[in-house]
Amino acid sequence: MKKKLVVIFMVCTLVLGLTLSTSAWWIFGEDEKENKQDFKYKIAVVLKATNSDYWKSVAAGAKDAAKKYNVKVDVIGPESETQIMQQINLIQDQITRRVDALVVAPLRPSSARPILKKAVNQGIAVGTIDTDADFKGKAFFAGTGNFYAAKKAGKYMAKKLGSEAKLAIIRGAAGDYIFDQRTKGFLAGIKGTGIEVVSIQPADSSRGKAFRVMQNMLQSFQNINAVYAENDSMALGAARAIKSSPSADLDNIKIMGFDGIPGALKSIYNGDLTATTKQDSYGIGYTGVKKMVQYLKGQEVKKQIRVPTYVIDKENVVKNMQKLTRAFSKNHLKNLFGEEVFNKVFN
Repeated sequence: MKKKLVVIFMVCTLVLGLTLSTSAWWIFGEDEKENKQDFKYKIAVVLKATNSDYWKSVAAGAKDAAKKYNVKVDVIGPESETQIMQQINLIQDQITRRVDALVVAPLRPSSARPILKKAVNQGIAVGTIDTDADFKGKAFFAGTGNFYAAKKAGKYMAKKLGSEAKLAIIRGAAGDYIFDQRTKGFLAGIKGTGIEVVSIQPADSSRGKAFRVMQNMLQSFQNINAVYAENDSMALGAARAIKSSPSADLDNIKIMGFDGIPGALKSIYNGDLTATTKQDSYGIGYTGVKKMVQYLKGQEVKKQIRVPTYVIDKENVVKNMQKLTRAFSKNHLKNLFGEEVFNKVFN
């Protein structure tokens, strides 16, 4: 009898552990109110990660669109942008659950393509957001034109720097299509300006890695006076490395990021970052769900939907900080910006 009880206990513990490990990837779980409603469509939004304000903003847009169009939306994703297989497993789980549609930001389009094709073949509508993937039967893509947004950033930096500047680029994961586009676009934007690119190094979208990469760059190259980081987390890591360096002066180094996350806006407001290219992350999430609902209803939906981008700098940062209330609570923003800045900007 004791042995039987021990076996039962172990099985229960294993099941509980598996349940917890699975639910750890969810951003927003099901709530009681949602479970009681009879939704016409069930849509899973699968993000690249759950560990950044950028993806939290995408999630907020998706959830608001769900409320607007009265559909059930679960927003899920792996913990970080390096966990490619976890994302594929999450997509498979949603196929098994027989959702009506998937809205996916694929971490690696080539790796995600087979599972997305499988979903389409099983009658599940599939659209992509943020990062496109090429496969037959895709409903649409909604996101940023990364090449052109980065080219705009390059032109902005060229105006700020003039000629003869020495610039370092901190990029995302090697081989990632989006970051390839951002590198190519930025280089196109500064082409013919006389700006020298002294180094291009990956930091895998990590603030900590960008800090270390920037430290190494400062030791290896003299007189760097500009940094282009291909997302804001890496830009903030680079800024911290420059501030902590005895041989570099942040006042003399212009740093530009990409995404427009709250931390970057705070840094621009405080004068550490020069600028960022704003992706409307909230709009990407909202548009993805909105267009999927239209697609499921049989309405005509464009195959390529571009969500606008623009540069945020000292001139327009306050206006863009105020827009953050769409995606984040005031308590969250007060904790992020501090009470003094919060009272000036939001009250």
